[in-house]
Amino acid sequence: MVHEDSYNQAVSANAEGEPRILERSEHPISRRDIDKNAVKVLYRLHNAGYRACLVGGSVRDLMMGRKPKDFDVGTNAKPNEIRRLFSNSRIIGRRFRLVHVFYHDGGVVEVSTFRRDPDPEEQRGEPGELLITSDNAYGTPRQDAFRRDFTINALFYSIADFAVIDHVGGIEDLERKLVRAIGDPGVRFQEDPVRMLRACEFAGRLGFGIERKTQEAIQDHRKELEKASPARVTEEVVQLLKCGRAGAAMQWMLELGLLEVLLPEAYAMLTAGERGLGDFGQILPVIDRMVAEERPLSDTALLAAVLLPKVMVRRMDVEAMNGRPMSRPEIELMIQEEVAPFFQRLTLSNLRAQQVTQALIGFQRLCEPRWSAHERVRFTRKPYFDDALLLFEILVQATGDGREALEAWQAAARRRPPLKAAPAGSEGAERPRPRRRRRRRPAL
Repeated sequence: MVHEDSYNQAVSANAEGEPRILERSEHPISRRDIDKNAVKVLYRLHNAGYRACLVGGSVRDLMMGRKPKDFDVGTNAKPNEIRRLFSNSRIIGRRFRLVHVFYHDGGVVEVSTFRRDPDPEEQRGEPGELLITSDNAYGTPRQDAFRRDFTINALFYSIADFAVIDHVGGIEDLERKLVRAIGDPGVRFQEDPVRMLRACEFAGRLGFGIERKTQEAIQDHRKELEKASPARVTEEVVQLLKCGRAGAAMQWMLELGLLEVLLPEAYAMLTAGERGLGDFGQILPVIDRMVAEERPLSDTALLAAVLLPKVMVRRMDVEAMNGRPMSRPEIELMIQEEVAPFFQRLTLSNLRAQQVTQALIGFQRLCEPRWSAHERVRFTRKPYFDDALLLFEILVQATGDGREALEAWQAAARRRPPLKAAPAGSEGAERPRPRRRRRRRPAL
């Protein structure tokens, strides 16, 4: 075990001096484990005289013997130089300009230029504001490593000599199974508050701990999440739900105070058992099992699953107070009221918000008794049925109730006729286009 003081001394030495380098014989990464398109990009950049490295999470995963989801490339070539080198590429982004290289097999390799932290005068925020709004200040590989979020994500694999390069102590943190912010964590989280969510996701997904000072900074600056881009927050939440360890990641968010700020709906889910509100806390473990089974899970269904306990508890409270079941119009109005704060906080698009709302309403319809076999099959043609059925299955697996009804709906889904593709945002299958009537020419 390396003590905290010795670790900080090692990182300080890295910041001022030479990086730690693992030669090919000292690490487990092989080119056979790297995506073939990423290898092509690395070699073309290298042969053109540029530095070319595999960077970020792919190096971390390969070092751990895991299969990376993406293979990103870092280089000292500027975006326009990369674009000239790859005719099959496109420059994207404004806050962070990078290049996507496209291949015929559908693969996309993301290539970014090494960057440094921008100078304070390059930011256009309020005086004293640390939030980064522009991130296109180019720099050296060492500067690029120190501007990244966590030490385990700042490792480079060089195609020139097949070495792993570590400027920030990431190799040691991989060995210690620790998520640690690079530099002052308080500053890093004010620069980009979404990093706090990523810390919890990495800790949950990898089964790592979070370094003490990093935890303290998250607790101190958790309200900074209100300044983050809602689109990025939504993307990060969906990614967290799909990581396969959403339960563990959300538990970190709960312990560090992020759930109450960002997702009070998930906070209610995880604490439902303590308040005697049933087994809603099992929803995330069920989702994790589905991810492990490689089940297709739509973003709509995942977001609706987070909202489901809140909707269910509200319905139970209203029906207990009124002494009667709620009508369909009452349920639809109640759902719209319950999900409105969530949509406002994450600023979902109108289409996405409508899809989530319809999935929750559809779920409530599936819970109704006395469906005939014909009515079930007809209902399966609703555009929101698949998401509603997935919600139903998640809740049945979480609580153990409603298995017979679930089997009946799954049987109805198997009997439905094939659906035609529906236009975005439309209700039901695509209708055939009317034939154009040919205009008759007047007789001469």
